[in-house]
Amino acid sequence: MSTKVKNLVTAQPRLLSLLTAITIGAVGIGLYLALAYAGTDRIQGEVQRIFYLHMASFFGACVAYTVTVVGGVQYLRTREARWDTLSLAGVEVGLALALVNIVTGSVWARPIWETWWNWDPRLTAAAISVLTYAAYLMLRNAIDNIDTRRRFAAVYGIVAIVTVILTFIIPRIVPETIHPIVIGPSPANAEGDFEMSARSGMVLGVNILIWMTLVPVTLMWYRVRLQNFAERVNELRLAVLSGQSS
Repeated sequence: MSTKVKNLVTAQPRLLSLLTAITIGAVGIGLYLALAYAGTDRIQGEVQRIFYLHMASFFGACVAYTVTVVGGVQYLRTREARWDTLSLAGVEVGLALALVNIVTGSVWARPIWETWWNWDPRLTAAAISVLTYAAYLMLRNAIDNIDTRRRFAAVYGIVAIVTVILTFIIPRIVPETIHPIVIGPSPANAEGDFEMSARSGMVLGVNILIWMTLVPVTLMWYRVRLQNFAERVNELRLAVLSGQSS
């Protein structure tokens, strides 16, 4: 490996290193508060603790997907590749956090609803959202022309946010849902909801704040750097091949 490529791999901004340490520490604190500090729910028992991660990861995914919209809009305005890179990072990080949300929700549902999955409107909407963003990655990679790929991805990423909005509002407008509405004025029609004490509310708020700010920002920063590194390596490869052919 050349010295230039080694420097691309090993060089990491100090701010990113500091942010990574802060993020790891904050996630650890959030997990401690959820597992040890928050009180045990009197109806659901210990399994309710998974809600602190379940909800936090959902809001983290929302932030990442919002960044995808911003990146898409900016790319269509400027045609600068860095905005496409940011948009791609938002999709991949958002998709990862959305999968955490679905998996933890299934773990919670097994003892509470006695099933890993049912086609409740909100669960269905969450699954559609995940599939929509997974399709973004597959369709993006299927387009060879780089300019066409970036324009398509920008428009797709902007439109796809509709699925995220629907996932958030559907239990508030569909009375048949049994999904708990922990945040909102009307949890009366939800089965499996839990009474939010002041301590539980604080723990939930802390975890949501961590997963909405530190986690997606840190992961997207790494993903942007990885994409930039991959593109730089590709440029060096093409330069080497061009030199050999000449």
